[in-house]
Formats: sequence, C-alpha cells, structure tokens
Amino acid sequence: MIRIRADQFPSILLILLTILAFAVFWSIMDMVLLGASLAVVLIPLHNRLSLHMRPWISATVMTLGVLGVCCAMGLITLAIFSANTSTLTHMFTVIGDWLNNPLTNPISYGVPLSKTTLTTLLQEGTGLFVDYQKTILTNLPVILFKMFVFFFTLFMHFLRGEELRTKIIGHVPAPLKKYVNRLSDATGDTLYAIYYVQIAIAVLTFFMALPVFYLLGYGDIIFYAYFAAFCELIPIIGSSVAFILIGAYAQAIGDTMGVLILFFLGYIVVSLLPEVYVRPVLVGRRVKINPVIMFIGIIGGLLTMGLAGFVLGPLIIVLLITSYRMYTEEKKERNALSVVVE
Repeated sequence: MIRIRADQFPSILLILLTILAFAVFWSIMDMVLLGASLAVVLIPLHNRLSLHMRPWISATVMTLGVLGVCCAMGLITLAIFSANTSTLTHMFTVIGDWLNNPLTNPISYGVPLSKTTLTTLLQEGTGLFVDYQKTILTNLPVILFKMFVFFFTLFMHFLRGEELRTKIIGHVPAPLKKYVNRLSDATGDTLYAIYYVQIAIAVLTFFMALPVFYLLGYGDIIFYAYFAAFCELIPIIGSSVAFILIGAYAQAIGDTMGVLILFFLGYIVVSLLPEVYVRPVLVGRRVKINPVIMFIGIIGGLLTMGLAGFVLGPLIIVLLITSYRMYTEEKKERNALSVVVE
C-alpha cells in the first residue's frame, strides 16, 4: 500500500487544483497555453534586456512589443481586406447563387454534404472574411477578454517564469532533476520550432501563391496571395481554406481550368505539401524526431484540441519520445554496468 507523506499533500493538492482549473477554464486555456509557450520562446531575449534594465520593465517592454506587432499585423490585414471588400463580396455572392441553384448545387453531383451544411459553411466564411467588422463587434467582449488573458499570461511568464521554473525544479527529487531538465530543454526547442516554422511557412505560402494566382488570371494577385498566407498563419484555418474558397468560385463561374490550377498547384503544392512535408521535417529536425510522427502530433493536436492542440499536439509527442529515449538510455547504462561488474 502506497502511503502519502504529510509534506506531499501540498504538491498533490496543487496538481489536483491545476487539473480542475484546466477543466473549468478550458474555453480560455488556449490563450494561456499560447501566451506561456510564446513567452518560453522569447524569454532569452527578455533575459538579455534584463541585463540593462529592471526585470519588470523588460517584461513590460517585451509584452508591449508583442502587442504592437499583433496590432500592426491586425491593422494591415484589416486595411487589405477593406480595400478588397468588393472582391470578397462578389466571390461569396457568386458562390451563394451557385449553391442555391438546383442545377449547379454540388449535391446534384453527389457531393456528400447537405444543403444546410454548405449554407452554414458559406455563412461562416462570409462572417469571417466579408462581414468581419460586424463579427468583431459582436464578439468584442470575448475577444478583448481572451486578449487580456493572453497578454497577462505572457507578461507574468516574462516576469516570473524563470523563478517559477527554478522553484519547481528545486522541489524535484535529486535523481529526477536531470530528466526534468532534459524535458524542459526539449519543451523549449519544440516551442521555438513550432513558432518559427509557423511564421516561415506563412511567408513561404505568400511567395508560392503568387505564380498560382498569376496563372489563374483573376487579377488581385497580391491580395489573393496575402489571403492564403493570412489563413495559413492561423493554425485552425490553414491556406487550404483560401484555395477551396477560390476554387468554389472558379467552379461557380464555370472556369474548369481555374479549378484545376487551384487544386493541383494551389491546394496540393502550396497548401498540402508544406503541411505534410515541410512543417513536420523542420520541426522534427529541430527536436530530432521522425517527420511522420511529428505530422501525426501536429494534425492530431489541431483536430482534437483546436488552437490549443497547435502547441500541445507536437509538444506531447516530443515529451513522450524524449521520455522513451531517456528510459532506453538509462536501461543500456544499467545493462553495461552489470556486464562490467560480472
């Protein structure tokens, strides 16, 4: 029978309360995870700044810097979408007419989706890309609260993250400290790779999409390429949404060649190839894990946990593989030692 010592009760209680907090506040936990994970990536820069100023000032500067970058990107995106509102409105109107026409509705061609499902998808797309101002205003309280949670988490991890890590490791039994330190290093490498690769693939998507939309011949090449890159930057959307949407428009206007260009060059080459090959290879190379396993972790995390899975999926895979490697290495050392003793 396992007995719990009195000094272990606070740790056990803390773990139980942490699990309870995750369960109760799961709807905002994605912002907590994103804020904490981004802080881990940026903490080295914060530490450099802390050498020249007080830690709380450095934490404030870093947080405001991230806020400034996010606001700048948001304003640029809003300006681009506002300047191309007529293009998006026309696109969604044509797709809507195509869906409502019994002769051209995809259901008539055996597409296994109900009209309600197609209409809902169209409405969601319209709300996200055309009526985005109305959508933002409607959800403004939730958006502002989630932004507050994200930036507060980011600030507190800049300010107390290293101290909290030191305290946690300090309470770890001595024999386990080397394992905890190794898992901590693996976590930092994984998070760095996740964010670096996400930004790199969004930039790559923009430049790869330019010739695709040039061949398409619809004009507004820069806008369409930015549209695909913007969708790619948001993990739960992906550039495939942009190519599927524009492909539906091409089908609606009867442009068969455009559909083929968007499917083979857009969806397969620009969207699918980076997700299936480039991202898993780059992230896997950083943490020395097979790209196929990383692909399972990345896609599986997004499918099961949404935005939080963008971080948790590959991170869990890396921690599991690292733990297994530590176990096998220790087992080999014990076997080698036993052979020497004999």
